[in-house]
Amino acid sequence: MAQIKTSTFASSHARVVQTPQDGRPEFAFIGRSNVGKSSLINMLVGRKELAHTSGKPGKTQLINYFLINHSWYLTDLPGYGYAVQSKKTRGKWEARTEKYFLNRQTLVAAFVLIDSNVPPQAIDLEFVNWLGEHGVPFVLAFTKTDRKKSRQGGSVDDFKSELLKSWEELPPIFLTSATTETGREEILEFVETTLLSLPWPFYGEPK
Repeated sequence: MAQIKTSTFASSHARVVQTPQDGRPEFAFIGRSNVGKSSLINMLVGRKELAHTSGKPGKTQLINYFLINHSWYLTDLPGYGYAVQSKKTRGKWEARTEKYFLNRQTLVAAFVLIDSNVPPQAIDLEFVNWLGEHGVPFVLAFTKTDRKKSRQGGSVDDFKSELLKSWEELPPIFLTSATTETGREEILEFVETTLLSLPWPFYGEPK
């Protein structure tokens, strides 16, 4: 199993142009506010408070970088879809997020987090379709799969069905739980395999 040996907070940025320029590959985590993003990040790295969790949606307002194993970044992006934020603030976040995905050359893949306890949300489907339209590589990570609604309902299957209305093939999908650590091994294996497939000097060994 792939391992995370070290994980440290690297930096926070309000603008994409301020983000690290050292060429390290990165995996971005994004989802609707209160989807459980910080909890999932902490579960993956094996630390309780690397990413700050909050019961208040929309807390993450900066692009946060965590350096993993001294070799790649886990990027925590602001959540989307929290209506209490002002339209002006949401507009800035959306513009910054779009700029990040369209211009960040070191982005290897985005993890789009979806709450497995709720029916398919239009904002999630729209965001996933936007990534596809712009050729941004991504995977889906369904969160909170340990909860009763997730175990009894078919929200994950419903989301897949909605995607298949416009997609010929589904992206990689992970079922996760920060509580039970479900999906941790699968995600870390995906990250390691993806990193090792990158051409040197970005990662892997010289050919």
